[in-house]
Amino acid sequence: MDSISMMGDSRSPLFLSAPSSHHLRHTQACFLPNGTKSAVENPETGCLPSQSTVAILGSGDYSKCLTIRLLRSGFHVVVGSRHPKLAAQSFPHVVDVTHQEDAVMKASIVFLAIRREHYSVLWDLRHLLEGKILVDVSNNRRLNQYLESNAEYLASLLPDSIAVKGFNVISAWAMQQSCPKDASTQVFICSDSVEARQQIMELARRLNFLPVDMGTLSSSRDIENIPIQLFPGWKGPVLAAIALSIFFFAYSFVRDIIHPYVKYRQSDFYKIPLEMVNRTLPTVAITLLALVYLAGQLAAAHQLYYGTKYRHFPHWLEGWLQSRKQMGLLSFFLAVVHVVYSLCLPMRRSERYLLLNTAYQQVHANVENAWNEEEVWRVEMYVSFGIMSLGLLSLLAVTSIPSVHRTLNWREFSFIQSTLGYVALLIATFHGLLFGWKRAFEEDAYRFYLPPSFVVALALPVCVILGKVLMLLPCVARKLHQIRRGLDSSYQCLEPAGLAAHVSPERVTVM
Repeated sequence: MDSISMMGDSRSPLFLSAPSSHHLRHTQACFLPNGTKSAVENPETGCLPSQSTVAILGSGDYSKCLTIRLLRSGFHVVVGSRHPKLAAQSFPHVVDVTHQEDAVMKASIVFLAIRREHYSVLWDLRHLLEGKILVDVSNNRRLNQYLESNAEYLASLLPDSIAVKGFNVISAWAMQQSCPKDASTQVFICSDSVEARQQIMELARRLNFLPVDMGTLSSSRDIENIPIQLFPGWKGPVLAAIALSIFFFAYSFVRDIIHPYVKYRQSDFYKIPLEMVNRTLPTVAITLLALVYLAGQLAAAHQLYYGTKYRHFPHWLEGWLQSRKQMGLLSFFLAVVHVVYSLCLPMRRSERYLLLNTAYQQVHANVENAWNEEEVWRVEMYVSFGIMSLGLLSLLAVTSIPSVHRTLNWREFSFIQSTLGYVALLIATFHGLLFGWKRAFEEDAYRFYLPPSFVVALALPVCVILGKVLMLLPCVARKLHQIRRGLDSSYQCLEPAGLAAHVSPERVTVM
């Protein structure tokens, strides 16, 4: 089959992969709207089977992009429109733009590029659509807008036709790209007819998409909700980050702003826009990073407690495990913003005044050398550990990108995300400890009897690190390794050993 190349320059030649020069003699060259040539098979040669003709009902932007995509893949396209003469001006000359009745008669696969509100026009065409495959590409304006999905409504409206849901997650922009590198190529397809589903999946492959079989038409509601969901996997992590930010900001506000004002009548409210925010960012970042690995430890404890990996985790833990990537990326984002804020601290006017006041006090006290060896070493190590932890977080963030993830095998990915992730958490914890240094043991640091912010922020990371040390103990690590290799002590206690191989796949939880 000829592969049609649509180049951007009208002077570019037409590239065909024809098996012979005789085949080329039966190819008609036509011009597409951008001035490039396209190839259409001569029907008399019979090089394209009859099922290679595809009909599209609708003449909007999606219909135009889908038409060009089909032409590139060697299909003959018939477009059905209520106003064919007007619509023909927007399509390539090789496309047969006609009335809807004529279009559905010429193809066995019909794409419905119309909205659900216009499905009523199909009722008059039901006798022509009998036995044909109808591909519903429509979307709704909000989640669960109707009681039934658009595809299910179409199937009930035309019971003699075969309804297939698909291509609704592909935008018109992505449809017209030959090889979209910055857009998803997955096409979710479902239908009650297995044969129709396989045909549309094969058509999607010929269009250079990756079809995903979603089963029966009952999955169409989930497919229709995909394009209108706003970051569904980020809702929980973002809410957790916001809640932690509010808590730590309020905590620091009470200690560092309200306490000096109440006790000394000292107004430090100018610190709110920059310094208070910068104190909140690292505490939230390290807490989110600790939560990433705490979920894995709770899952390991669950497996150790029940002695099996085949028991489902609780729903809250399952959702937590699935949100680890998002929480890790949020932790990295907050850490980067923290670095930017820290670099901007010396630029403040208040910082300049404090520096001048300190210099004046030093001169007034006749202090020639204010060098503090301990303080110098503390700050040097504090900054160094912060840079190292940010570097490791950057590596974790980069390897979570799907294009980078696919280049790594499972052992490499696990080493970076797990081993180096714990190292990043450990170094970040040292960074926080060096920041606080001796203040955790000073009485003046406990304002309103509240410990310093870094003590509260480091409580969870320290617990997670101690939990990891516990998991690395030989007695615990060996037991956990056996469980993850398939040991099911709880099942063996209840059933004969010979039945252990017949565990239902529905009970298996993959770590």
